[in-house]
Amino acid sequence: MNAFDFSPLFRTAIGFDRLASALESAHRADAGGYPPYNIELTGEDKYRITLAVAGFSADEIDIEVKENLLTVTGKKSSDVADRQFLHRGIANRNFERTYQLADYVRVEGADLQDGLLHVDLKREVPETMKPRRIEIRGQQERLIENPVEQETRVA
Repeated sequence: MNAFDFSPLFRTAIGFDRLASALESAHRADAGGYPPYNIELTGEDKYRITLAVAGFSADEIDIEVKENLLTVTGKKSSDVADRQFLHRGIANRNFERTYQLADYVRVEGADLQDGLLHVDLKREVPETMKPRRIEIRGQQERLIENPVEQETRVA
């Protein structure tokens, strides 16, 4: 049995509803299938998804991003009516692959080369969301900033 219990996550994490939903849907989804693909880290905050789409041309593949969901769809035109196969081992079927993207991950571009579709991604965290250091002021610094306020307290 391959069931995971995510209830401890719901009890201890606040505001991670989307993460928990993504984990549950990823667990339910079929990890295998067609077409085969790789996901690789190509640099700091840079990723590449590579799908093996042999036989598909660029106009038969559609890439769409909507609400942090990347969808790659391939629709093969049917040209087998006038062909007679003795053996058919090359997959020639339509497909749809979806990938859940984290916040601030955007698609930089896509390239089809030698039967491989490369989709380049980059995480761009806004400056306001990046970690920053907060300095702690001491008693002496507060005295220098508000000398009038300090005099009234002493008197």
